[in-house]
Amino acid sequence: MSQRSNIRDVSARAGVSVKTVSRVLNDHPYVSQDTREKVEAAIRDLEFRPSVAARILAGTKSAQIALIYDNHSPYYINQIQAGCWARCHQDGIRLLGQPVDVDDPDVGDQVRGLVSETHVDGIILSSPVTDCDPVLRALEQLGTPFVRISPGTNHAMTSSVFMDDAQAADDMTTHLINMGHRRIGFIKGHPNHMASDERLFGYRRALDRAGLPFEPQMIADGLFDFDSGYAACERFLLMPHRPTAIFAANDDMAAGVLAAAHRAGFDLPNDLSVAGFDDTTLARMVWPALTTIRQPVFDLAYTATDLLLTGQNLVHRRLQHDLVERDSVRARDPATK
Repeated sequence: MSQRSNIRDVSARAGVSVKTVSRVLNDHPYVSQDTREKVEAAIRDLEFRPSVAARILAGTKSAQIALIYDNHSPYYINQIQAGCWARCHQDGIRLLGQPVDVDDPDVGDQVRGLVSETHVDGIILSSPVTDCDPVLRALEQLGTPFVRISPGTNHAMTSSVFMDDAQAADDMTTHLINMGHRRIGFIKGHPNHMASDERLFGYRRALDRAGLPFEPQMIADGLFDFDSGYAACERFLLMPHRPTAIFAANDDMAAGVLAAAHRAGFDLPNDLSVAGFDDTTLARMVWPALTTIRQPVFDLAYTATDLLLTGQNLVHRRLQHDLVERDSVRARDPATK
């Protein structure tokens, strides 16, 4: 993590007072052009980014930030919102939640309208908005500070917080292999999410390392929702040589798998093992309780909000995942067909 420059560093570099730097930052009219240019040059040289919280304290901002999201899992978004709100609450900052549709051709204009109408001091972007080009361009043009959660592209653009999706999926697939499973179905996530490809990559990498063949028919498309998990499971169960385990790329889809298998009369996990991803509250509500990857969703959101409010320079912070074993996965004799 780079050392964050502060307003005193800018003051010293430009040879002016802290108060003068503050006036330039706040576009005060009574600053000479020569002084303004010195301060702006110092800001560029030091890559200084003024703290959102500091501007709020100076009375120049609205004391509110926005979370922009587009996600089909209410359990995931609930944790994202909770993490952002917990950090905002510490500084008395108001949090606005704004859902968008990243496929809407007007999404960039919608974000511009949000910023102009609410005068928010900064933005948190959750996946898949975090990789939505019209939104990124709009925020850059507006000069609005923003931090991204789990971006898959343009990593040098802003600070970000993420986990290693590929390694997490690799860990779960390896766990299923170690439990004796050789035919493992995988349900992809929504195509708009970069994490969907990363999790598929991790699944394939684990198979390859174990010397198991990659079979395209063992991959099903999903949308990170219950219904797509249910439909994918129905297809898998109709296969002549069906999977002994199904790994869904999020808990909502895994819940759909459990429901479809129960309805088809399968004894879980004896007849079929099921694994998920995220460890949302849903993972403990279904039966059998899900073996899943614990993604630190709350912490991702909390940390992203902290980076925004403290105005740190370009930071990319990776948080750790865990594999949580519950009752939905059972060991199997690899020799059993």
